[in-house]
Amino acid sequence: MNEVILNGITVTVFHDVDDLLEFVNDKKSILVAVNAEKIISRNPKLKEIINANIGYLDGIGPVWAARRKGFSEARKIPGCELWLKLVERFYLSRSFYLLGSTGQVVEETAHKLQKEFPGISIVGYHNGFLTTEVMKSEVINHIVRTKPDVVFVAMGSPKQELLMAELQKLHPAIYMGLGGSFDIYTGKVRRAPKWWVEHNLEFAYRLMNQPKRLKRQIHLLRFVWMLIANRL
Repeated sequence: MNEVILNGITVTVFHDVDDLLEFVNDKKSILVAVNAEKIISRNPKLKEIINANIGYLDGIGPVWAARRKGFSEARKIPGCELWLKLVERFYLSRSFYLLGSTGQVVEETAHKLQKEFPGISIVGYHNGFLTTEVMKSEVINHIVRTKPDVVFVAMGSPKQELLMAELQKLHPAIYMGLGGSFDIYTGKVRRAPKWWVEHNLEFAYRLMNQPKRLKRQIHLLRFVWMLIANRL
C-alpha cells in the first residue's frame, strides 16, 4: 500500500478491505475513517492524530482526490462495513470493548454481535455519554483494566478520535472510530439503500433523511472547490 497527503493529512491507500485488515493484523494503532469533512478540518489535533495512526479512505471525495494525485488503485472503504469485517476476521482470537451511542443501543450491539459471532469475547461496553470527568475516568480505567485487543468508539468526530488518542497512551490496542455505526447495526438508523451506495450518493440519502446535517454538508463545498482547484 501507499500513502497520499491530502491537505496535510496522510492517508494510507488500500486496495480493498482484506488489504487493510492484513496491514493492521500485528499493529496497535487507531483506525480513522478519512472523509471530506476531516480533510478540510481546521482542528490541528485531529490532523495530528490521523497522521500518527492509520487513516483510510472512507468517502468518495477523498478517493477522487487520491486518484487525481496518481493513486488509481484508491478505493472507498466504508467504516460502517469495515468494523464488522474486522470482527469477522479477529473475533475468535481477539477481545473487544464497545463504547458509544446510548446505553440501549450499545447493549443491543453487544448482544447482536454475540449472536452473530458465537464465541466472541466482549470484555465490556458503555454508552458514549461521558458527561463528567468522573464518568470518563471510570470508563478509561475499565478499559485499561480489562485490556481489550480491539476498542470500537462510536461517538462522532472529533470527540472519538481525541478519546482514542488518550486511551492509546494508557492501553495500546487497535482502536477504531465508528460514528453512528452501532445505530445502523441495530437498525435504529437506516443506511442508504444499495443503489445510493453504489452510485456514491450515500451522503445525499443521509441528508434527505437527516436534514439537520445540512449545515455540515455546506462546509463540504469548500472541499469540492479545493479538489477542482487542485489545492489538496
